[in-house]
Amino acid sequence: MLTAADAGDAAALLAAVPASRRVALVDPRFVGHVHALRLGLTDPRFPAAAVPGALTAQAEARPALVRALQRATAAVGAGAPTAVPEAGAKTAPQTATESTTGQATGQTAAPAADPAPEDPTLPGRTAASLEAEGTPVHRPALGSLVAAVPADAEQEAAAVAGLTSVDDEAVRLRSAVKAHDGFFTTFCISPYSRYIARWCARRGLTPNQVTTASLVTALVAAGAAATGTRGGYIAAGILLLVSFVLDCTDGQLARYSLQYSTMGAWLDATFDRAKEYAFYAGLAIGAVRGGDDVWTLALGAMVLQACRHVVDFSFNEANHDAVANTSPTAALSNKLDSVGWTVWARRMIVLPIGERWAMIAVLTALTTPRIVFYALLVGCSLAACYTTAGRLLRSLTRKARRTDRAAQALADLADSGPLAQAVAAVAPGLRGAFTVPAAALLGALVMIGSALFLPYGSWLTVAAAGVYVLLSGLAVARPLKGALDWLVPPVFRAAEYVTILVLAARSDVPHAVPAAFGLVSAVAYHHYDTVYRIRGGTGAPPGWLVRTIGGHEGRTALVAVLGAVLTHASGFTTALTALAVAVALVVLVESIRFWVSSSAPAVHDEGELA
Repeated sequence: MLTAADAGDAAALLAAVPASRRVALVDPRFVGHVHALRLGLTDPRFPAAAVPGALTAQAEARPALVRALQRATAAVGAGAPTAVPEAGAKTAPQTATESTTGQATGQTAAPAADPAPEDPTLPGRTAASLEAEGTPVHRPALGSLVAAVPADAEQEAAAVAGLTSVDDEAVRLRSAVKAHDGFFTTFCISPYSRYIARWCARRGLTPNQVTTASLVTALVAAGAAATGTRGGYIAAGILLLVSFVLDCTDGQLARYSLQYSTMGAWLDATFDRAKEYAFYAGLAIGAVRGGDDVWTLALGAMVLQACRHVVDFSFNEANHDAVANTSPTAALSNKLDSVGWTVWARRMIVLPIGERWAMIAVLTALTTPRIVFYALLVGCSLAACYTTAGRLLRSLTRKARRTDRAAQALADLADSGPLAQAVAAVAPGLRGAFTVPAAALLGALVMIGSALFLPYGSWLTVAAAGVYVLLSGLAVARPLKGALDWLVPPVFRAAEYVTILVLAARSDVPHAVPAAFGLVSAVAYHHYDTVYRIRGGTGAPPGWLVRTIGGHEGRTALVAVLGAVLTHASGFTTALTALAVAVALVVLVESIRFWVSSSAPAVHDEGELA
């Protein structure tokens, strides 16, 4: 912490701090809660952030900060003495050392000339200048927390009164809980998991460590389920709930201590899926040990859940930045959100992760894996119908213009490989409001229908794969800006996953379905990785990766060819296993390289309930 004698001295001290470090400017008259400063000065997700009387900038915003500070100093002048804070008030110099990762400079209050609209202090003026130059400044919502720079004794007394009337630790604990969560999580987990998060923070544990503990616990639960014994199933159910408590705790710890990181983003975004699908595999292995083969049900549950997710992701990416984005259906939904019981009913009906994992845990402990998967398939099917119908109604009644960014996001989510891209390069774009999703749906129906109803191993299935490639290319030949074009990625996901499932299930080759489970898991990881890169604002995985693993149409056609060539031999299982391993290796290596690199987004997943 460095204290400046005046505004000019603050500018000089700031320039002397190494360019790679975070800095903070804080008015010495600041009165407020420690957590208000913590929110404003320590969140790593934003290049610049401010609360009244305080401003912080990370390395990428430092050049703009220097320019803004110089302009503000020139406009305001320097030379005023440093103010002495009232005894007992919590001030920036006292908290800056505690809460910032770099060095902080205290500075004096500026004269009232050329005031900023809301914050006339030097940090406030500098923040306004940063925004005018084009550097976004994050301003966290403080709620009941106090952050002020009193201009007179009356204002100071009011700030101190607010400071003493609000327990900032209680506010910090409440804000650690995700604002919009499911019923089970909100009422059965968060009331105590937030205190576990605080316990972890006080002992120096990081969110990544808690996330890893959650994964390990879920894997142990899957191993317990794989024993196929009643004791194993009971232990698996209990451990799955413990894993979910830890899963809630890691996010709450990140929000409580503001420990957001690139690695944490990757771990949190992918481990939930890995834990759930590993548990499906454990249940399937345990059922086989008990004489009941449910691998097809396990793969069906994973396919259904993955397709549900891509419906959510695709719809949100298509509409979150749309222009003139209005819909009577959305207005009705917002109106229902004002009625308390409808909010919880609508959150529960989509079977979010809390409700879903609780159902899996209880049914695993009390029933059999077959019943668990039946319940999952029925519950997730009803939830998928509800959410997809709502999104269709919103899309059909919405007046919106999709942006180029949204169209690119949908194209990235489509995961078109070299075959579809070659068709798209020479084919005329489809015209008409609904022709693009209709073409994608027709191709999916041809592919899935041939896998279902043609004799297994028929070369007509390979011909159907050729039709699927052609229609897939036609569907992406034009930018995906239509009202229902967001359906294209989920239709492609369903076509690929279901084709692999059906061909493996109909092959009657030993262990073909478990091999298909591995292949779909590897491909699904690639698709989830694509989603979270787009949501982090860094774009899709590199084009070479998509070309190397073939795109959705290339993999679908390859599996159809393998089914025709390796008709009555265990070679089909071997081929599926080899393909799964190859895809997993390529995708994981590139994904790990990206998420541990400096270009990865420093965000913690706050995504959909499901």
